[in-house]
Amino acid sequence: MTNAPETSAEDSLIARYFKPLATDPGAFGLVDDAAVLSSSGDDIVVTTDAVVEGVHYLAGDPPDTIARKALRVNLSDLAAKGAVPAGFVLTLALRSKEDAWLRPFADALGEDAKTFACPLLGGDTVSTPGPQMISITAFGRVPQGQMVGRTGARPGDLVLVTGTIGDAALGLDVLTGGVVAAALASDPAAREALVSRYRIPQPRNVLARAVRDHASAAMDVSDGLAGDLTKLCAASGVSASVDVANVPLSAAAAGLIARNAVCVETLLAGGDDYEVLCTVPPAQSDALIAAGRAVGVAVTAIGTIVAGGARPRFLDGQGQELALKRLSYSHF
Repeated sequence: MTNAPETSAEDSLIARYFKPLATDPGAFGLVDDAAVLSSSGDDIVVTTDAVVEGVHYLAGDPPDTIARKALRVNLSDLAAKGAVPAGFVLTLALRSKEDAWLRPFADALGEDAKTFACPLLGGDTVSTPGPQMISITAFGRVPQGQMVGRTGARPGDLVLVTGTIGDAALGLDVLTGGVVAAALASDPAAREALVSRYRIPQPRNVLARAVRDHASAAMDVSDGLAGDLTKLCAASGVSASVDVANVPLSAAAAGLIARNAVCVETLLAGGDDYEVLCTVPPAQSDALIAAGRAVGVAVTAIGTIVAGGARPRFLDGQGQELALKRLSYSHF
């Protein structure tokens, strides 16, 4: 009688929770230690982001929202590059392998992988005595030479942004019991909407083709609109002038500003928006805005690219420059 080969705890975990997510033939059912991703003549765009407990999500956050955030922050990068998702690899650093946490995590990850047509290709699981960490490397496809980088902005281009800005930072404040939590104590719907923006980003992959067709430069807003625009301008060797009154805000954020419960810097420098920030030649801006309207994503012009390498200027309603003490979230 031949004994069946022993299965390690890691192999069992992978087979139970993540093998069903590996639907691409190149994943080989996660039985190999590598995968094959067909390029089909396209360029392959690669991006990676990690989310760490206590830094990018709170210890008490539901595991399904953690899974969605981990994948979607990477999908947001692909959207800003004009790339169509092709697949991802996953690294999990876990303190334990409890089904109560892993099952909703894996189910939500699988749902998003299907929704965004971005299947699991492989990865690794390790144990850690410290904070949990989920790292995802995502792959996307673009026609050869058509990835939208950060270096193409030119003077005269318009600065456009999708969605609304600042909600995620306000949602984190709600979760941590800050001034926003107090200001919205009697408005549970607004509180929940802001918390949702923090926990579950809405990557703009439906606009990837339009970004590729019309944008001269683009990136996603992950660390804060002010800081990320500064990075884009630096990469392109230009500057920008932004009319802060045109920066799109949700009703909840606009209400908090009107009541002086938060300052505009909180919204401009807050992280986790995961919207697309791009520069577009004026003749093509209407086409990108219309493309957004067609798929239900607002695209708003907020400023203009100008010559020179100075830091972008953020102007108030009277045309006076705001003195921002902080431009973005920083890990260090």
